[in-house]
Amino acid sequence: MTTTFQSPQEKEAIVAEYLLGNATYRQLGQKYDVDFRIIHSWVMKFKGNNNSNSKSVSNETENVTEKEAAYIVALREELRKEKLRSELLGTMIDIAEKEFKISIRKKFGTKQ
Repeated sequence: MTTTFQSPQEKEAIVAEYLLGNATYRQLGQKYDVDFRIIHSWVMKFKGNNNSNSKSVSNETENVTEKEAAYIVALREELRKEKLRSELLGTMIDIAEKEFKISIRKKFGTKQ
């Protein structure tokens, strides 16, 4: 099993999936090709049970329930997807303007 470098959003999604009770550490490890012990450490850090000397849990997630934490992770994932969607639409407009040689975007500040 190779451990790939996940983005913070991917890690949060995996932690949320575990916290929602949808899968075990081992199942998630197989699904995302990550060692199950690494997923366990992510969950412990998220819950604030990290045994290391440095506490790496952010202040915004220290005092939230598992249900609230899962909701926050879901919202972050939804926001990430909407940002990608917006970027995709912008790229599509750029390509259409270039190919058809017409201006699609509204030009701000022009008189109508």
